[in-house]
Formats: sequence, C-alpha cells, structure tokens
Amino acid sequence: MLRIKGRIGDWPVDLTVEMDDGDWAQLAAHLPAQSTAAAPAPVPANPADRNWPLALELLQRVGSMEGPQLLAELSALAGGEAAGKRLLVRLRHCPQVQIESGAEAPLYRWVG
Repeated sequence: MLRIKGRIGDWPVDLTVEMDDGDWAQLAAHLPAQSTAAAPAPVPANPADRNWPLALELLQRVGSMEGPQLLAELSALAGGEAAGKRLLVRLRHCPQVQIESGAEAPLYRWVG
C-alpha cells in the first residue's frame, strides 16, 4: 500500500494506492537498473506488521517525540487512530524505545 497525503492548492489530498507483488514488480521494471535492487520487499498480509517497520523507522529518524505528536504521526501512517494507538502501544513495549516522563506528555526516545 502506498499513501500520498498533501495539498493541491486549497484542496487536501489523501490517496491510498494498494499494490500487490505483481504491481511492485511492474513498477520496478520501469526503474533504472541500479534502483531495482532497492525494490520493496513483499508486504506482509497483516497491516499492523506492515506498518511496524515504518513506525520504528519514524522514531529512529526523529530520535525522540512526545506521545501525542507521535500518536498523530502513527495514526497518519497507519490510516487511522485505532491503528496508530496499536503501534504506539507496541513501541511502548519495544526494547529499542525508552519512555521518559515529559513536562506535559511522555517522551518516546529511540535508543537502538
């Protein structure tokens, strides 16, 4: 699945494109030869498993983020607040993530 969010002028855009392995292969065939090695791995069938590596990558990339902001990012990533909350709970129990008490909200910090 590929999600595109943004704006075109004043119009909000939120587009989800579902692609199976054949679609990814067809897309990869149109890329330059050096880029085909970086073609995405097959997408897991379970959406929670599909978004888990992306959630880890998000927190690793930013280093740390307060809970409410992280929940908003994860909800956008996963396509809904319930799915975002599941990812947030999963991050809470992940050994690569440390949770610190912040002034207003918990701070999720990537510790690797």
